[in-house]
Amino acid sequence: MTSYKLASYQDQRGVRAGAIVEDRVYDLAALTGLASDDTVRGFLLDWKAATARLVASLARPRAEGTPLAQVKLLAPVLYPGAIYCAGANYQDHADEMSARQGRPPEPDPHTLGLKPWHFIKASTAVTHPDAAVTLPKAAKNVDWEVELGAVIGAPAKDVPAARALDYVAGYVAANDLSARDLGFREALPAANPFRADWVAHKSFDGSCPLGPWIVPAADIPDPQNLALKLWVNDIIKQDSHTRRMIFTLAEQIEQLSSRITLHPGDIVLTGTPAGVGAGRGEFLKPGDTVRIWIEKIGTLTNRMI
Repeated sequence: MTSYKLASYQDQRGVRAGAIVEDRVYDLAALTGLASDDTVRGFLLDWKAATARLVASLARPRAEGTPLAQVKLLAPVLYPGAIYCAGANYQDHADEMSARQGRPPEPDPHTLGLKPWHFIKASTAVTHPDAAVTLPKAAKNVDWEVELGAVIGAPAKDVPAARALDYVAGYVAANDLSARDLGFREALPAANPFRADWVAHKSFDGSCPLGPWIVPAADIPDPQNLALKLWVNDIIKQDSHTRRMIFTLAEQIEQLSSRITLHPGDIVLTGTPAGVGAGRGEFLKPGDTVRIWIEKIGTLTNRMI
């Protein structure tokens, strides 16, 4: 079977869905002959049948396509229905945050009978490969977080962990940018349950660079077996592996789907490892370039302005 990746790109007609084969981009709807495949979201709404159409079309002779270097890639899913972000899902990251706050290390949540927990990032936070991210004026402590993203391909409700990966269409790289100093309303006391401000902290415009494409789940049979790294201005800050997650992706989907129906095009960000700026006392500034890499997926780069 011909290997491919799914992408969104810009051409003279507007936003289009594409299949990337080797170093060329092919218009997805032209390949499959179905107009609804003209966006990645449309493709995902009919994921299994659409995949069969695409695989069959790639087995036939086709035109040359457009060289990838000549194509402007966009975030592969432009406006996900929902972005679910796993909190404190690498033990080393949880430990570095505890140390920064002067707290003892937290025990493995499994030992306490706890389940994965997530917050939601606004879909308008999504931005593109190579896009400039405008740092929010109100924040001085904007942080980086490399994360593996799972793109949902079928409605998922009350899905057991053993079958959870059957609902994943593919994987992307993501950077969960975080305005650390906007995470709390400082005028309220620490014990006040309304002190946290997750919207300001996590959902400012451009705070979710996503891409550069979707690698089909069939090409990544084990999402817990991927290296991931992040550099700021070519200095490595995060260097870890998805096997170090506290809760696996399957456990996360099981827990999320027990509360909420997951829909095609939704994205689950699976947490970030140690090496974030908050643990070092350093943060992003205008002119910085952040580059992330995830094994079997690729590289996503953005510049801060």
